Amino acid sequence: MIIHPPSRPSLPTPSHCDTKLTNTNGLSFQAHNRKTRKPVHISQEKASNSSIFASLLNSCHCRDFGMQVHAHAIKTGFGSDEFVDTKLLQMYSRCGCLEDANFLFDSMPVRNSYAWTAILDVHLDRGLCEEAVSLFQELQFEEVNMEFFVFPVVLKICASLGMVELGRQVHGIVSKNHFFSNVYVSNALIDMYGKCGSLGDSKKVFSLMAKKDSVSWNSVITACAANGMVYEALDFLEKMACSDNMIPNIVSWSAIIGGFAQNGYDEEALELLHRMLAEGLEPNARTLASVLPACARLQKLKLGKEFHGYITRRGFMSNHFAVNGLVDIYRRCGDMGSAFKIFSNFSVKNAVSCNTMIVGYCENGNVSKAKKLFLQMESAGIKRDLISWNSMISGYVDNLLFHEALNMFQELMRVEGIEPDSFTLGSALNTCADLSYLGQGKQIHSHAIIKGLQSNTFVGGALVEMYSRCHDVVAAQMAFNEVVEKDIPIWNALISGYARCNQIEKVQILLQKMKEDGYEQNIYTWNGILAGHLENGHLDLAMKLFYEIQTLNLRPDIYTIGIALAACSRLATLERGKQVHAYSVRLGYDSSTHIGAALVNMYAKCGYMKYSQLVYDRISSPNLVSHNAMLTAYAMHGYGVEGIALFLRILDAGFTPDSVTFLSCLTSCAHAGSVGRGRELFNLMSFYNLKPTLKHYTALVDLLSRSGQLGQAYELVKNLPMEPDSVLWGTLLGGCVIHGHVGLGVIAGERLIELEPNSSGNFVLLANLYAYARRWSDLGRIRQMMKDEGLLKNPGCSWIEDKYEIHAFLSCDRSHRRVEEIYTTVDNLTLHMKTWKSTELK
Repeated sequence: MIIHPPSRPSLPTPSHCDTKLTNTNGLSFQAHNRKTRKPVHISQEKASNSSIFASLLNSCHCRDFGMQVHAHAIKTGFGSDEFVDTKLLQMYSRCGCLEDANFLFDSMPVRNSYAWTAILDVHLDRGLCEEAVSLFQELQFEEVNMEFFVFPVVLKICASLGMVELGRQVHGIVSKNHFFSNVYVSNALIDMYGKCGSLGDSKKVFSLMAKKDSVSWNSVITACAANGMVYEALDFLEKMACSDNMIPNIVSWSAIIGGFAQNGYDEEALELLHRMLAEGLEPNARTLASVLPACARLQKLKLGKEFHGYITRRGFMSNHFAVNGLVDIYRRCGDMGSAFKIFSNFSVKNAVSCNTMIVGYCENGNVSKAKKLFLQMESAGIKRDLISWNSMISGYVDNLLFHEALNMFQELMRVEGIEPDSFTLGSALNTCADLSYLGQGKQIHSHAIIKGLQSNTFVGGALVEMYSRCHDVVAAQMAFNEVVEKDIPIWNALISGYARCNQIEKVQILLQKMKEDGYEQNIYTWNGILAGHLENGHLDLAMKLFYEIQTLNLRPDIYTIGIALAACSRLATLERGKQVHAYSVRLGYDSSTHIGAALVNMYAKCGYMKYSQLVYDRISSPNLVSHNAMLTAYAMHGYGVEGIALFLRILDAGFTPDSVTFLSCLTSCAHAGSVGRGRELFNLMSFYNLKPTLKHYTALVDLLSRSGQLGQAYELVKNLPMEPDSVLWGTLLGGCVIHGHVGLGVIAGERLIELEPNSSGNFVLLANLYAYARRWSDLGRIRQMMKDEGLLKNPGCSWIEDKYEIHAFLSCDRSHRRVEEIYTTVDNLTLHMKTWKSTELK
């Protein structure tokens, strides 16, 4: 092992005192010429007086007082005293006075191991580890006998930089100087190797130690835990307990508990805490800070409250790690009221604590409070970092506020000093995917290319998803090809994109390629294909795939069940819907809000309102989507009174209705004939800051038309803030037919035919109106127009479900593969009915 002599680094200026450097690969190892320093000899009397200064400086932790002692030392002739200078240097190091320490160090005529240790220590404390390395390299060429206490500091510097190779060189110097047997040095070696990720070396040092203390055991336990080998760390803990005179202390337990929590073993971390308590040890603030995240991730609110009480009783509320841990528990458990109280009263107001609250508000749907806190950070003097911006952007996305997310992203791009990272770009691309904003997505793609992030797995996956959702599979494939380290989610995104674009053959090729590349298809792979089949109307194919998934030893998740139920709803296939329902019960999904709403919708579309009601009543914690599904079911089947009653209960429960809620309620009012209630609901929309759409106006026109208030309905149509469509004119025409209002009906019918000249149904509806009014000439004119245009009345359609197959029939249809058998059976039935009727007449 050879360490070459370095050059002395220049002293940092005050403006650079807090600068942290990270590049240590280009260290200079050139010889440095220094003039030889002559030792200063001190008399016996002077040494006695030096001890007085030493005793003062040893207990000094105040820079101002230390400088007064320093000035007095110079004044009384101790300015060049090696012993006093060393104590002064240690004092400045202890007080964190880098400039003073450097100035004194450079002026010292003789610098011993204590002086070098002090100057290394102050650089380490200030985070100037690269400069500290240079100082240690210079020390190699000084005429100084290095003592053992230098090396723990140097090894800490190596650990801070992650420079395991330099640490090995230091290890060589330790061995050369016979310091390995020193327990402090060996412990520092264990710690350094552990923090540098060289666990094997860490354990080797531990095994070679002739004498071990509790720090040795704790160091190797921490090293194992920090490198993810938590059960090996636990094994060391148990061996420590079995060794002579070694009992695991609070440091040992904190290290092991923290290791399990940090590596995702949350339940195990809590169990270890109980074991520690059973051993008679009480957790300190560090122990609690390490285990609170595990409690938060498990969402154990009751246990979190017990931790809160313990922390309060033990006076740990001044520890900001413990306080932030409590805030995290409450926000993950949805108790934002308690989280805000702790945050307001005990948290250190910094970016970390504010970001935790912002995430909590967004997760619990309180985006406005999150935005308010985000804006208050700047006025409170707290710098909003990239995590703050990312939390707000992702919060908007998670709460479906896509336009706000894009606006926030664009605002971030204008902020100086903060560059978006892969997470920022991924969230923005997800927003473009949900909005189908292909142009905006391409702009973000360009920015990713400029930053070199297009090959990032997260950004690349978001690009594939965005292009797929915008039905540009060519661009999705190109984005996929750019990603260097592909994973299963990005494969799933590409396969889902091809499925959405109805390229089924390509999907099969990709599935085979995915398998050849060593990636196993999971349930998300098949969910993407199922969603593509549903989107493209391949409903029977979707149901067939759903049954095939169950043979692949894959457990369908809540989204798989939801897609299958949507397919059953569109097919109006009750038997298959019941089978999917039974499957969801076995998996325990039937009481969830997502599946509950899908089941309500499926049974309603199959005509079974009784089952819809039963399913709705089983939903454990219904949300607005669940309530809207039941309201829609009532409206679909004409249960107007029940729909209005449910709406009132929803308001009493504290839910804020959305546009879907009001649309269903207006339809219910139309069926119930509640004109006054309908007008009241329509006007109530403005109270909730909801702007009526054309569908809401159509529902109101339907309400007025059904109740015979056709004049008011027509006035509403004429004064619409948007252009009426064929559905609205058709609604008005339907009301005119019901009430025989020929004049207005003709106006609505003619406008309807202008908008949809190729729809035979519109002609038939107008013809029925003329027939009702006995205007035979107009009726003949309409029929002649249909003949001239070649329009035929749409034939009636019926279908029957046989096992897993739907058979559809049209009037005079002969397209079925068993048509001859069907018509023979129909003829036989007709013959039997005629025979039976003639027999009855006789």
